[in-house]
Amino acid sequence: MKMYKLFVHFLVTISCSFSVLSLEVDTYDFLMPNVWPHKDELYLCTPIRISPKHNYYIVGFEPNATMHTAHHMLLYGCSEPGSNDSVWSCGEMQSNEIDNRYNTASPCRTGSQIVYAWARDAPSLQLPEGVGFLIGQDSAIKYLVLQIHYMHHFPENKLDNSGVFLKYTKTPMRREAGVILLGTGGVVGARRLEHMETACTMREEKTIHPFAFRTHTHALGKVVSGYVVRQKESGDEWHLLGKKDPQLPQMFYPVTHPTPIQRGDVLAARCTMNNTHSYPVSIGATNKDEMCNFYLMYWVEGGSPLQQKYCFSAGPPYYYWSRAPEGFNRIPDLEASTL
Repeated sequence: MKMYKLFVHFLVTISCSFSVLSLEVDTYDFLMPNVWPHKDELYLCTPIRISPKHNYYIVGFEPNATMHTAHHMLLYGCSEPGSNDSVWSCGEMQSNEIDNRYNTASPCRTGSQIVYAWARDAPSLQLPEGVGFLIGQDSAIKYLVLQIHYMHHFPENKLDNSGVFLKYTKTPMRREAGVILLGTGGVVGARRLEHMETACTMREEKTIHPFAFRTHTHALGKVVSGYVVRQKESGDEWHLLGKKDPQLPQMFYPVTHPTPIQRGDVLAARCTMNNTHSYPVSIGATNKDEMCNFYLMYWVEGGSPLQQKYCFSAGPPYYYWSRAPEGFNRIPDLEASTL
């Protein structure tokens, strides 16, 4: 395995340049370096190092993949990558697994955060005008790591270069983008309709402006919904951020209510799962397992995104909104579980 030379600048290869609304935008081809997915349920990662002397703003994402090849892709921002290899095995729930072809490590060694996610032939994503993900000199993101989940192995003579075309600019953006991921652990019992739920109170003195959401489950997911909850003496107010059938293209969709979210507000998500199998299904990394994820993409004005990047609960049978420490009331059970 060749060691990846990490002293490569982000701008080594520029595919093209164009102007969007007077903004000079370039494209970087962030692709797998002709990898061989040699076994089922393989997660592979590849990194790029951002030039530490400049700031860059990612303003769009164009996927270069199909669901027949890649089950899903995640783009991580890292302070340090999980490995110095050019490619490594990075299934987060398989970190102790021995792979005779690729070394094994997590996507990030330090400073892990989600920047972008894709699945089910989702189309390109263009961020709102004036919004960008800051990477490089003044950002905690010093590396980007592309993770692809290959559900099925490839024939030995077939290699893959799936990935994403990053649209970026050097022009400073007045609004910095961020992503917070809501998810759960837990188990869906045999022949059971289950609600997998999570919630976190916002503790930082920041105002975030949500503009897009994305849902992700595997085969059992029927509806995924996300809310901002404002708890008042007169009763909780549940404002829908977005909900979607996760079997549809798992793209980022515009939020339903772009209400600003502040300290003291609660972010909450629910995945409605229908397990028709005669056996329980747990949260896990393979397609035979499940996942319950709600991604919220937002921007902040004149400041940095949230330090909190993740909001996870233990999931069923240990955690439900009805038993949460926040003491929720007026839970929108029907709305949260139906389209």
